[in-house]
Amino acid sequence: MLTLHNTLTRKKEIFAPITPGQVRMYVCGMTVYDYCHLGHARVLVVFDMITRWLRASGYDVNYVRNITDIDDKIIKRAHENGEAFTTLTQRFIDAMHEDERRLSVLPPDHEPRATEYVGKMLTMIEALIERDHAYAAANGDVYYTVSSFLNYGRLSGKSLDDLRAGERVEIDPYKRDPMDFVLWKAAKPGEPSWPSPWGAGRPGWHIECSAMGSDLLGMHFDIHGGGQDLQFPHHENEIAQSEGAHACKFVNYWLHNGFVRVDDEKMSKSLGNFFTIREVLEKYDAEVVRFFILRAHYRSPLNYSDHHLDDARAALSRLYTALRGSEAASVEIDWNDALPTRFRAAMDDDFNTPEAMAVLFDLAAGVNKSRDPAQAGLLKALGGVLGLLQRDPEAFMQAGPGDAGEYTPERIQTLIDERLAARKGKDFKRSDTIRDELKAAGIVLEDGAQGTTWRRE
Repeated sequence: MLTLHNTLTRKKEIFAPITPGQVRMYVCGMTVYDYCHLGHARVLVVFDMITRWLRASGYDVNYVRNITDIDDKIIKRAHENGEAFTTLTQRFIDAMHEDERRLSVLPPDHEPRATEYVGKMLTMIEALIERDHAYAAANGDVYYTVSSFLNYGRLSGKSLDDLRAGERVEIDPYKRDPMDFVLWKAAKPGEPSWPSPWGAGRPGWHIECSAMGSDLLGMHFDIHGGGQDLQFPHHENEIAQSEGAHACKFVNYWLHNGFVRVDDEKMSKSLGNFFTIREVLEKYDAEVVRFFILRAHYRSPLNYSDHHLDDARAALSRLYTALRGSEAASVEIDWNDALPTRFRAAMDDDFNTPEAMAVLFDLAAGVNKSRDPAQAGLLKALGGVLGLLQRDPEAFMQAGPGDAGEYTPERIQTLIDERLAARKGKDFKRSDTIRDELKAAGIVLEDGAQGTTWRRE
């Protein structure tokens, strides 16, 4: 029985989809003005894991993850670059897709872009005005009347009075209340714009997810997810807009993944500890990064450091070592068997991937002892549920970041052949020198009956 920690109620709840056997899930995606960073990697991998488990559990999942392809940052960056905003956004959308493929993240079922949904947003804004939840200001902007929504603050656990007292709110003479937020922005000279009943402009950030979610999943759907940083104000505002416009509950379960920290400090450009996915993948294998992300519970903070990535590499290597040299049989998982039952219990407990991974390591220990193809097959199959252990073990053991500089597989093999020739000629000093050189480069040679193989540490 699957249980989820619902941010809205602050407790674990038994998952009961609106339509039996079907799950409709929306996740807030990227604002595409730059390369994706580590925080984005966590969102991508976590909700890919959740989707994989829901499907493995027999649910028909409709997964929507949007793209914000128009906002202030995009316009500013395109202006700085002297290019069309559409050229900028397409370049970073392509880069995002490349990053997610490397991290074994499956594409969502729908990937709507904000610019494709302006008409739907306008319809929703008009409905909010008609229901007295929004107003058009004299400057051409349209604002949501926060005080008109009685449950505002429920997701973040803050009252409107607390928010007024504790939040920095930009003073805007056109707002009726400082807490009101923009639904439609009047166009500024030189900015991209769309026609509207209130004049040329573009949508505010919050309205896009309400419009896209309700169009693709219905006015009331099962799961809404995203990073913890979106809980307030973005998701709070989504609830207010959607329930204000449609007069029904918006979402049943809210899931938020925890923050990414770097060496126990918040990741930020100002601290100089800000890393893109691409920068990390120059140093570490993509599957190691995925393993590192899933090794922590999705709601807990994730502390990035070279030490933790090195440890993740060593741990994942232990799993691949169990599969190395064994013929993993193709098996269908029997969820009634002991280890799959433990794995399922862990995943059904709010996607407890650390405990699920403990099952993989127990299986690996058994494979190391028995070399049983069925056990090896089960290890690979359960790993596959998490998007792991699907490569040839030898290829993983020999993989390196950016393929490890000068020590390419071809150069390593050349040195192995040279070492073999030296040993045949009884030049053991040269043989040892080659082994030591490779060892210093993080490459371990393993001599066996079938010859010499190698792996990266």
